[in-house]
Amino acid sequence: MSDAQTLIENRPPSVAALFLERVAATPDAEAYRYPVPSSSGQGPEDWKSLSWAQSAERVYAIAAGLIELGVQPEERIALASATRVEWLLADLGIMCAGAATTTVYPQTNADESAFILSDSGSRVLIAEDAGQLAKALEKRAELPELHHVVVIDPTGVETSDWVLTLAELESRGAAHLEKHPSLIKERVGAITKDQLATLIYTSGTTGRPKGVRLPHDNWSYMAKAIASTGLVGADDVQYLWLPLAHVFGKVLTSGQIEVGHVTAVDGRVDKIIENLPVVQPTYMAAVPRIFEKVYNGVAAKARAGGGAKYKIFQWAAEVAREYAKVTQDNFKRTGTRSAPFGLTAKHKVADTLVYAKIREAFGGRLRACVSGSAALAPEIGYFFAGAGIHILEGYGLTESSAASFVNPGEAYRTGTVGKPLPGTEVRIADDGEILLRGPGIMEGYHELPEKTAEVLESDGWLHTGDIGELSPDGYLRITDRKKDLIKTSSGKYIAPAEVEGQFKAVCPYVSNILVHGADRNFCTALIALDEAAILEWAKENGLEGKSYAEVVAAPRTVEMVDGYVQRLNEGLQRWQTIKKFRLLPRDLDIEHGEITPSLKLKRPVVEREYKHLIDEMYTGAREA
Repeated sequence: MSDAQTLIENRPPSVAALFLERVAATPDAEAYRYPVPSSSGQGPEDWKSLSWAQSAERVYAIAAGLIELGVQPEERIALASATRVEWLLADLGIMCAGAATTTVYPQTNADESAFILSDSGSRVLIAEDAGQLAKALEKRAELPELHHVVVIDPTGVETSDWVLTLAELESRGAAHLEKHPSLIKERVGAITKDQLATLIYTSGTTGRPKGVRLPHDNWSYMAKAIASTGLVGADDVQYLWLPLAHVFGKVLTSGQIEVGHVTAVDGRVDKIIENLPVVQPTYMAAVPRIFEKVYNGVAAKARAGGGAKYKIFQWAAEVAREYAKVTQDNFKRTGTRSAPFGLTAKHKVADTLVYAKIREAFGGRLRACVSGSAALAPEIGYFFAGAGIHILEGYGLTESSAASFVNPGEAYRTGTVGKPLPGTEVRIADDGEILLRGPGIMEGYHELPEKTAEVLESDGWLHTGDIGELSPDGYLRITDRKKDLIKTSSGKYIAPAEVEGQFKAVCPYVSNILVHGADRNFCTALIALDEAAILEWAKENGLEGKSYAEVVAAPRTVEMVDGYVQRLNEGLQRWQTIKKFRLLPRDLDIEHGEITPSLKLKRPVVEREYKHLIDEMYTGAREA
């Protein structure tokens, strides 16, 4: 039996037990780091730390407070908050009470929040602030099972028998623990591996969200499997900003507890650039959109710096991609990451001029990033790899506890999602669909046995709905979603995500793109531009002072984007090429329901909303 198998098979029955083990092993080590207002009241924020022992004190108080409210094992406690240290402490408190966390995105509207609270049967809601509380108050009559709301930030909140603050819950819990000092150990000791730990509702790209039931054993397995990869160690500093309501963010918390490294947590996306040089992480997980924005931002800044600077950037970008491809290919063949002398020399010059500045913007110590939740355009992946920022793509679903595949550290291959985690099995069905089996697979959908049977076979194989290819040595490449494949009227199949990813690598101004062509005789695209980047471009092109909508409607903007579309088309098969496109009057966003909180495109929503633009592109058109 390998060391990885031994580690995984000796996993504890619950995340709560794993947490108790971590606290006992390294009580004084730093666990969490989080921002607080500066002591002077001015200037940048300060960062405060919690040791594992200090974290445990708050976690146990939260757990005891919930028990004092009458919460029983496996009862659901909803958690509606942005990513912050209290989210982590509350989640652990819920699990240490033997209860299960129902995650709710803070952006979720009142109607959908009420659906999740009702469908899950949540007994308590832990809400971030007055805004989240207001949604529950609006729908209170529809939520008879919701007995209490606990508010993290009490600003503007009036407490009552139904509403209390997190501080009050912890105070009640601490008092309860004084009377029952062995309470937490008893609750944790009674948790079985099959007991529900988390109920995560799918983001609903295709309809009403379904509650994915993930028992403790899923997370305990994930913690041990992540540790077995060796990608992170006890000395690492993780920067965590991902939504913890999403399975990708959630899985990182289990891995951290097992490994014992520190996590700096702040979910404010607009603070990422500011925080990175302060936190100086060695490890960070992100979704592709973040890397696309960084790449586009660097390219736009170079272009704004003048012709010479932009030419240097373009040259350096091509060198980075060539260097990454050559060194990865050599590593695959020989086990050494080498390149010819001439390419190495060019790479050193480009590193001084461009790459070093990019690494500095990430804090200067970043060893690796993990990218997941959606496909990263290979050309962007190769660029960052060549610049010394190794993006290790991974793959998984909510239904598989997030992490089923990840790229090995040294042996990573851009354009793939790596190899399966130890203990996870994979096979490719006759139609190309990826099937998974292993300890990370969900128990099923909450109270939806028919929906569960549609994706989960009796022998444990999960139908992912994704199409992929396995290399002879076990690396997986995702080609598209099964339901997203386009079949044109001429019978040609097209993977829109692949074309969309290539365009994001070509055009530094794109934010989102949707390729359309199902049952049509050619492909078209709806393109949304990145507001900051395109307004910067507008200043240099006679459109300064114009609004975003005015800029994207301007003929010179359309002409500029058309140039990038033609560059894209040069690398595509004839039937894949984009014959027409339309620029959208605003970017796609979560608030309008066009992208999920994990930044995945909701194709049906976008196609329905902009049907008039799609129809316009095909009106009177002949087959290309």
